[in-house]
Amino acid sequence: MTVRIENEQDYKQMLASAELAVVHFWADFAAECKNITEVLNELSKEVKNTKMYEIEAEKLSEISMKHEIVAVPTVILFKGGKAVDRVDGMNAAEITKKVKLHSSQASNGLPTSPPQKKEDLDTRLKRLINAHKCMLFMKGKPDEPKCGFSKQTIGILNGMNAEYGTFDILTDDEVRQGLKKFSNWPTYPQLYISGELIGGLDIIKEMVESGDLQTMIPTKVDLETRLKELINAAPIMIFMKGEPKGPQCGFSRQLMEIMEETKLEFKHFDILSDEDVRQGLKKFSNWPTYPQVYVKGELVGGLDIIKELREGNELVPTLKGEA
Repeated sequence: MTVRIENEQDYKQMLASAELAVVHFWADFAAECKNITEVLNELSKEVKNTKMYEIEAEKLSEISMKHEIVAVPTVILFKGGKAVDRVDGMNAAEITKKVKLHSSQASNGLPTSPPQKKEDLDTRLKRLINAHKCMLFMKGKPDEPKCGFSKQTIGILNGMNAEYGTFDILTDDEVRQGLKKFSNWPTYPQLYISGELIGGLDIIKEMVESGDLQTMIPTKVDLETRLKELINAAPIMIFMKGEPKGPQCGFSRQLMEIMEETKLEFKHFDILSDEDVRQGLKKFSNWPTYPQVYVKGELVGGLDIIKELREGNELVPTLKGEA
């Protein structure tokens, strides 16, 4: 049976385990996750020296971000505190194959993966640096800094109404040590804009005093303004869970099948990628669920409304703005 990882301490205990750990990142909106849970439960009866875990991806978002979880289900295999393999998406056959392979290697005392190359770390660091236009590597979280320098930096950024992402270097020693060499900057915090190192707190203060940082830093857009811009981004705009080719809930999948029938072009926004948009749009539109379909900036409705329009032969004219 799978064991639920509820918090950071559970996660650390999993990493410290001598057994092969198979971790399923899941979410309740993705029906496929139930199938993966069943697969892992069955595998647990067959393989030795292996333990199955599950993490609710949205609840433990920092762990999900650390392992670059962009869709669920995702299964990652850990050995000796390191991720040694992974399967993204619903692929039970591949999961079964990899779990049995690594479990067999672990039972025979064989290495489960080749030594990690430096290039792999560099690639990861580049991806983290570019995760947001403005990215701060700090000690702790914005609402709970773990050093005075990080606290001062957060105060400066918040005072400028900056739009920024953060990475807590205390949660990952590989990033903590690797970024110092990568950037040739020995201390934290480190601020990056558009993938380029700005510097630490002293540099930030100097740039604020000169007015230079204010011209470079991206600032937050009022949420209502942003939502209006998004719903008007295309004549047909769909807010859904996942991507058109990879919906992350049954309702979004059904909508994509219907849209495929219409042959009409549309743009989409994955509400799983932005919690502010996900929660804000529900209030803005007074529509509590997803997906949501907009035509020329006006809400048409969700899946039920789209189905009703299709049954009444009104869907295409409505989506074209002719109804």
